[in-house]
Amino acid sequence: MRRQASKRSRSPGKKTKRWSQHVTDTSDALDLDSGVFSLKDPRAIARSLKRSAERSRRRKADPFRSAMSMLNFYINRAGRKLPKSRRSRLEKAKDELRRLYQRKTGR
Repeated sequence: MRRQASKRSRSPGKKTKRWSQHVTDTSDALDLDSGVFSLKDPRAIARSLKRSAERSRRRKADPFRSAMSMLNFYINRAGRKLPKSRRSRLEKAKDELRRLYQRKTGR
Protein backbone atom coordinates (compact mmCIF):
# COMPACT_ATOMS: atom_id res chain seq x y z
CA MET A 1 0.00 0.00 0.00
CA ARG A 2 1.26 3.43 -0.86
CA ARG A 3 0.91 6.30 1.51
CA GLN A 4 -0.89 9.33 0.25
CA ALA A 5 0.92 12.62 0.27
CA SER A 6 0.00 15.00 3.02
CA LYS A 7 -2.69 17.47 2.10
CA ARG A 8 -0.95 20.23 4.01
CA SER A 9 1.02 22.61 1.89
CA ARG A 10 4.16 24.19 3.12
CA SER A 11 5.57 27.34 1.70
CA PRO A 12 8.77 26.55 -0.19
CA GLY A 13 11.98 27.27 1.65
CA LYS A 14 10.30 27.66 5.02
CA LYS A 15 11.68 25.43 7.74
CA THR A 16 9.16 24.09 10.19
CA LYS A 17 10.03 22.69 13.60
CA ARG A 18 8.39 19.65 15.00
CA TRP A 19 6.19 20.21 18.03
CA SER A 20 8.53 18.10 20.18
CA GLN A 21 11.40 20.48 19.35
CA HIS A 22 9.16 23.38 20.31
CA VAL A 23 8.37 21.67 23.63
CA THR A 24 12.07 21.06 24.27
CA ASP A 25 12.89 24.70 23.51
CA THR A 26 10.05 26.36 25.43
CA SER A 27 9.21 23.87 28.15
CA ASP A 28 9.37 24.85 31.78
CA ALA A 29 11.04 21.52 32.54
CA LEU A 30 14.64 22.80 32.32
CA ASP A 31 17.31 24.42 30.15
CA LEU A 32 19.40 21.72 28.47
CA ASP A 33 23.00 21.81 27.29
CA SER A 34 23.29 21.46 23.54
CA GLY A 35 23.73 17.87 22.34
CA VAL A 36 23.23 16.31 25.76
CA PHE A 37 21.36 13.27 24.42
CA SER A 38 24.02 12.49 21.82
CA LEU A 39 26.82 12.07 24.35
CA LYS A 40 28.46 8.63 24.33
CA ASP A 41 28.79 8.15 28.10
CA PRO A 42 25.58 7.52 30.11
CA ARG A 43 27.21 9.06 33.18
CA ALA A 44 28.04 12.23 31.23
CA ILE A 45 24.41 12.46 30.06
CA ALA A 46 23.15 12.06 33.63
CA ARG A 47 25.62 14.61 35.03
CA SER A 48 24.67 17.13 32.34
CA LEU A 49 20.95 16.66 33.04
CA LYS A 50 21.55 17.02 36.78
CA ARG A 51 23.61 20.18 36.28
CA SER A 52 20.96 21.66 33.96
CA ALA A 53 18.13 20.78 36.33
CA GLU A 54 19.84 22.34 39.32
CA ARG A 55 20.76 25.54 37.46
CA SER A 56 17.47 26.02 35.63
CA ARG A 57 15.07 28.70 36.79
CA ARG A 58 12.39 27.47 34.36
CA ARG A 59 11.59 24.17 36.04
CA LYS A 60 8.48 23.64 38.14
CA ALA A 61 9.26 20.31 39.82
CA ASP A 62 12.28 19.27 41.88
CA PRO A 63 15.54 18.80 39.92
CA PHE A 64 15.40 14.98 39.82
CA ARG A 65 11.87 14.88 38.42
CA SER A 66 12.66 17.55 35.83
CA ALA A 67 15.80 15.79 34.63
CA MET A 68 14.13 12.37 34.47
CA SER A 69 11.11 13.88 32.74
CA MET A 70 13.21 15.40 29.97
CA LEU A 71 15.16 12.16 29.48
CA ASN A 72 11.93 10.15 29.24
CA PHE A 73 10.46 12.72 26.88
CA TYR A 74 13.43 12.35 24.54
CA ILE A 75 13.31 8.53 24.62
CA ASN A 76 9.55 8.45 24.03
CA ARG A 77 9.59 10.97 21.18
CA ALA A 78 12.41 9.12 19.38
CA GLY A 79 10.27 5.98 19.44
CA ARG A 80 11.22 3.12 17.14
CA LYS A 81 13.67 5.26 15.21
CA LEU A 82 16.08 5.28 18.15
CA PRO A 83 18.79 2.64 17.59
CA LYS A 84 19.02 -0.04 20.26
CA SER A 85 22.53 1.05 21.23
CA ARG A 86 21.38 4.64 21.91
CA ARG A 87 18.24 3.49 23.71
CA SER A 88 20.40 1.27 25.91
CA ARG A 89 22.76 4.19 26.60
CA LEU A 90 19.84 6.44 27.56
CA GLU A 91 18.31 3.76 29.81
CA LYS A 92 21.67 3.48 31.55
CA ALA A 93 21.67 7.27 31.89
CA LYS A 94 18.34 6.98 33.74
CA ASP A 95 19.90 4.53 36.19
CA GLU A 96 22.91 6.82 36.56
CA LEU A 97 20.63 9.79 37.20
CA ARG A 98 18.87 7.84 39.95
CA ARG A 99 22.27 6.99 41.44
CA LEU A 100 23.37 10.65 41.37
CA TYR A 101 20.21 11.65 43.25
CA GLN A 102 20.41 8.61 45.57
CA ARG A 103 17.07 7.21 44.42
CA LYS A 104 16.12 3.57 44.13
CA THR A 105 16.49 1.99 40.72
CA GLY A 106 13.30 1.64 38.71
CA ARG A 107 13.84 -2.03 37.97
